[in-house]
Amino acid sequence: MSVSNLSDSQQRAVNELFRRIAPVADELGELFSARGHELALVGGSVRDVLLGRASKDIDLTTDARPERVLEIVKDWADAVWTIGIDFGTVGVRKGGWLLEITTYRSESYDPASRKPEVMYGDSLDGDLARRDFAVNAMAVRLPGHEFVDPYGGLPDLAAKTLRTPGRPEQSFDDDPLRMLRAARFAGQLGFTVAPEVVEAMTAMSGRIEIVSAERIREELDKLILGAHPRAGLALLVETGLAAHVLPELPKLRLEIDEHHRHKDVYEHTLIVLEQAIGLETAGPDRVLRWAALLHDIGKPKTRRNEPGGRVSFHHHEVVGAQMAKKRLTELKFPKDVVSDVSKLVELHLRFHGYGTGEWTDSAVRRYVRDGGHLLERLHKLTRADCTTRNKRKAQALSRTYDQLEERIARLADEEELAKIRPELDGNEIQEILGVPPGPVVGRAYKHMLEIRMDQGMIGKDAARQALLAWAHDNGILA
Repeated sequence: MSVSNLSDSQQRAVNELFRRIAPVADELGELFSARGHELALVGGSVRDVLLGRASKDIDLTTDARPERVLEIVKDWADAVWTIGIDFGTVGVRKGGWLLEITTYRSESYDPASRKPEVMYGDSLDGDLARRDFAVNAMAVRLPGHEFVDPYGGLPDLAAKTLRTPGRPEQSFDDDPLRMLRAARFAGQLGFTVAPEVVEAMTAMSGRIEIVSAERIREELDKLILGAHPRAGLALLVETGLAAHVLPELPKLRLEIDEHHRHKDVYEHTLIVLEQAIGLETAGPDRVLRWAALLHDIGKPKTRRNEPGGRVSFHHHEVVGAQMAKKRLTELKFPKDVVSDVSKLVELHLRFHGYGTGEWTDSAVRRYVRDGGHLLERLHKLTRADCTTRNKRKAQALSRTYDQLEERIARLADEEELAKIRPELDGNEIQEILGVPPGPVVGRAYKHMLEIRMDQGMIGKDAARQALLAWAHDNGILA
């Protein structure tokens, strides 16, 4: 394939793509052509290769209906799946490549329905016209490698601009989720959204209400896990879309008056998110990023003006944890994500009780126990939550947290903090007290755990005496 509009680097990228996938793409293109059908590499697959982004997932489009696609690929593919066939998509695996073959189509929403209606098309140009953005409306015909760009996706790619192939109002009316995709691509790719697209997003923001929670969650999650989520989130707030899909975020823009001053919570939140991302060590961390974004959402509900011009937000971490749980549940996130994010929101202020290191070892043990498997993320969220411009204060907070982590490491070496258990297990408690399994054993176990947290290892004999004393005090033993 050779196209004069491609830059040298883009031409090399395209040539490299086809060098790698030619055995699959060209072979499949020949297969469709021999049966009288068109096939083209399309959308994100073309966009990403022109951006120099590698992917093993290949998107293809064809004039063949899904049932016909199944007939064509059944003896060629290593595996076929039909989970998306109702939307015109057939999944195929060939060697190490995953391909999705979708019939020329358009999607539109009935005003009374949350599900898109799929209508099949009959031409590649028509299919491209119905795509979300011009940068996703480029294609390469197979097997001839003819580059197709009827809506100027290549210039937009060079300018890093998001435009719709046609009128943005029509595009967003066909599928309102595209408004969220604009924000997601702004965050993922660092693109600027064209003014007319922003204007349409603002005017039509309420239309997003018709889209299912699952589809909204998917786009928001991809945005949060992107390279530049701040840009996408700011666009959601600016256009009013956030008020419909993540209303807690714009509510952080609290009014600041000259008498009662506090930091800009919205701006603070975006900085915390960026700083949390900077602390990641193994790629995007969904739980950490969502916790950073939601950690202060309890502040608007708990804001109080205090004497002397102070503003307080007492217990905003507790209120925020409840709000985070509710929002993520409504967005249909998995239960473990909901639980982990809300727990981090609840714990994010705990460190500030540490002062300059006054915590006892038992308090440190409780911090570790409460953090549990989230402890490393709690470390990162706590550090990211420091956005003060006072360098001396920031350095002091950092040093204090360094000291806390050092104490945790020392105690962990001495006591295996992550595995803290009472020195007497349930069977031993039953034997010493002469009681059967039941609530008494549970209460005794909890008491012995508190002793373990407060006093550390005291030895079996001392633990036995402490248990007996507790049992006498509580009328369990005469």
